[in-house]
Amino acid sequence: MSASEINCKIEDFNLTKIERVSAHSHIRGLGLNAETLEPLESSEGMVGQLKARKAIGLVSRMAKEGSIAGRVVLLSGQPGTGKTAIAMGMAQSLGNDTPFTSISGSEIFSLDMSKTEALKQALRKSIAVRIKEESEIIEGEVVDVQVDRPASGTGNKIGKLTIKTTEMETVYDLGQKMIDCILKEKVQAGDIITIDKASGKISKLGRSFTRARDYDAVAADTKFFQCPEGEIQKRKEVVHTVSLHEIDVINSRTQGFLALFSGDTGEIKNEIRDQINAKILEWKEEGKADIVPGVLFIDEVHMLDIECFSFLNRAIEDQLAPIVVMASNRGMTKIRGTNYISAHGLPLDLLDRLLIIQTVPYDDKEIRSILKIRCDEEDVELSEDALLLLTKIGTQTSLRYAIQLITASNLAALIKKKNKVDI
Repeated sequence: MSASEINCKIEDFNLTKIERVSAHSHIRGLGLNAETLEPLESSEGMVGQLKARKAIGLVSRMAKEGSIAGRVVLLSGQPGTGKTAIAMGMAQSLGNDTPFTSISGSEIFSLDMSKTEALKQALRKSIAVRIKEESEIIEGEVVDVQVDRPASGTGNKIGKLTIKTTEMETVYDLGQKMIDCILKEKVQAGDIITIDKASGKISKLGRSFTRARDYDAVAADTKFFQCPEGEIQKRKEVVHTVSLHEIDVINSRTQGFLALFSGDTGEIKNEIRDQINAKILEWKEEGKADIVPGVLFIDEVHMLDIECFSFLNRAIEDQLAPIVVMASNRGMTKIRGTNYISAHGLPLDLLDRLLIIQTVPYDDKEIRSILKIRCDEEDVELSEDALLLLTKIGTQTSLRYAIQLITASNLAALIKKKNKVDI
């Protein structure tokens, strides 16, 4: 087949943008009223489970305020009753600033590290440290840049940089390092720049509005700013947010940054963690840092064994502990690693520390609403009769099974050249 024939064949199809659709990609939040935390019947991708959503909304608000670190919540209910969806909604509602780590109970049984180390790393990934740093910066509009090279061609370059704000103008003599930075950043007259005095780092913010009518060829993403006001030299507070686990890895070896990127963190000594904890608590006392306790979500928690549970009992009462949200779909079952039978497969001393939130099976109306949302998410059109049949399948089997049938039936309809899925 020739290239032109292949192109014709491709053009016959209506090409659409293919996006990765995951099992919970329709969840945008918990669907609660922001002030009263009252759950809405269907909002932000969440349907039903009103009591469970309201309860987890309270936990979410406490997490944002950092007031209940070291608490444990258990989401218990039958498979397909929205436990993971509620946890995902909680992650969305917390925002980007509050860390959320999600692991599965069987994930920690690795050959690379011990179970307790895997749990410890997951707990420390769920705690962020906001480090405040004051730095002196020079900010203004570049009036002129002069770089002179010696006539002989050897020796150091010398240069001058003229910067102005609305109130003042200053000329700076440039050293070799600054000249190299300016040439690398391609700084020219009309740019608005900031220079960090401590590191000498130059950042180009954009162009000045006074130069907006210049006939220079500027990139499409060039931003224009007003000339900065006030003094050229300013003090600026910079906030860096890092997780405790990232600090552990960086301090545990000489090439800590590379270990972060490769994921090969290995076991981290307790002495290093103790030193880091002491330093962070010291910074907190001095007002240099804030601790942001996040959320660790452990799905299929009954898969953990007795050793993990005894470690968690101690870990959640630590001074630096996140909120732990667990999910389990078991009733009375054996605690893994023992012959004892207990509720949810958890030991009694851990059950006493839990706030238990139950999820209930969805009714026909709720299953229909969820299937409708999933059809929109997966870009599938179902006829009214087909949706009724799929709802019936969902009530007889499970919601998960009904959702699996949406895309499969859509592909079958496309093969038969139908644009709508029918019975």
